[in-house]
Amino acid sequence: MSPATTDLCDAHGDRLQVAEPVFRAFGARTAFAGTVATVKVFEDNVLVRETLEQPGEDRVLVVDGGGSTRCALLGDRLAAKAVENGWSGVVVYGCIRDSAEIDSLDLGVRALNVHPRKSVKRGEGQRDIPVRFAGLEIRPGAWLCADADGIVVGDQALSA
Repeated sequence: MSPATTDLCDAHGDRLQVAEPVFRAFGARTAFAGTVATVKVFEDNVLVRETLEQPGEDRVLVVDGGGSTRCALLGDRLAAKAVENGWSGVVVYGCIRDSAEIDSLDLGVRALNVHPRKSVKRGEGQRDIPVRFAGLEIRPGAWLCADADGIVVGDQALSA
């Protein structure tokens, strides 16, 4: 079970970054935490797919989609792939689709919103680089915890 973000902020507030409250919650897993893997893409989810096809080992995939709300970067098939491969959660600075199906999966998902249009498939973007959005700077290997109260990021796993 993930520690509560509120308790983490109380105990370690000076060592944590707290995301601006811009994300909506999806997926059956209401709280999740893990070591971060990152991808940076724009309206192209090929790297998202390639990453979620790898063993997740209870990690969290952080997708910097540039904040685009013109298409979705994660849908039900990729979310099911994340569950199958052992990912704890996915944070998308962009949109998802198939939200009703994603809500039935044992996966935590945070995204800006939903959009029915799928992304392009050019394979453009970068993997395992620092990303910046929602008041956060997230590096690969950082630790992220999300629950109903928000998202916090630290350099390492912390307990309350």
